[in-house]
Amino acid sequence: MNTLFKDVFGVFKFAEGLYAGIRKVLVPPKAYSWQTFIYLSVFSWILSYCATGYIKDIIAFFGWLFLIAGTAWYTTEDPLRVPGTFMPVGAVITGFLVSVFAFGNQQDVITPRTIVFWPTFSALITAIPEFIEGNDTDAKARIPKPEDRQRIIILVASSMLLSCWIQFYFVMDNWLRQYPSLQADTFKRSTFIVRTEEPIKIPKNGVVILEKLQPIVVEQIAQRPWSEVEKWLLDAKQRVGTLGREVIQKNLGKYEEKELWRVEPRVANTKSGYILDLLSIWIGPSSNPRGYYLKKSCRIEPVAAANNSGNKITVAEIECDRLSKFIPGAPPPQQ
Repeated sequence: MNTLFKDVFGVFKFAEGLYAGIRKVLVPPKAYSWQTFIYLSVFSWILSYCATGYIKDIIAFFGWLFLIAGTAWYTTEDPLRVPGTFMPVGAVITGFLVSVFAFGNQQDVITPRTIVFWPTFSALITAIPEFIEGNDTDAKARIPKPEDRQRIIILVASSMLLSCWIQFYFVMDNWLRQYPSLQADTFKRSTFIVRTEEPIKIPKNGVVILEKLQPIVVEQIAQRPWSEVEKWLLDAKQRVGTLGREVIQKNLGKYEEKELWRVEPRVANTKSGYILDLLSIWIGPSSNPRGYYLKKSCRIEPVAAANNSGNKITVAEIECDRLSKFIPGAPPPQQ
């Protein structure tokens, strides 16, 4: 029985201690405390949810200010330092909130700019108290000691360097999304880019151009009178160039690299007809100084056929390669 009473009292004592701990965190010891700022931020966001127009934005603005002030206050009361630096973990959290407040939006709370400026804001927040002396009610500006200036400069400079590297990552990521054909190139001679996945052997957009262009060309040539087809081939440079620009605009419109592709034909005589090579030529940057291009060959030959009147005429028959060929170097000259 005594053991049972002890267990019951132990449970009550644990609950009492847990309640006291929660109460200490949630109930501010005085009006001027970090809890007050957090509650004001929550209250502001609730009000902004109910408001409309510019009033909503103003209330939400103050809500962010209260949240940043309350978080900064709480995390600097008993600061935990980032290992190897004098930067408090609270400054990292506050820097993130400041960055989200400055560069976030309703659609994307965390944007690339938020991540880029996060280290720099955290370093600046860490450095600000070094320029202030005194307490909350009696504070004044001061110049840090020489030994403090050195560590402040090192911290801010290293954080700015980290921000630069993060920005470089986002720039490269944007380049590869807007210019995906660069992924087919080699980066062996690069001093700061390391390929971590299997390289793409053939640029996808170059293949797309030829795959979309081929049926259009086939439609304009197949089963047409041979004399018309020969005239078409004489004017192939202009015709294929125009069709190629339309295909590029339609299928590569969302990529910036659409301006770096050019379509040209090459026509050659054979014993039985013609060879029409459709070329998608990359004119953008490349590790190969002569660039590269993709080719799809079509064989055009005359065949006998009957027209609607039953008379025999000569029409064109066209057959194209199933796959596009990737060829490093400059395209052959036009005949």
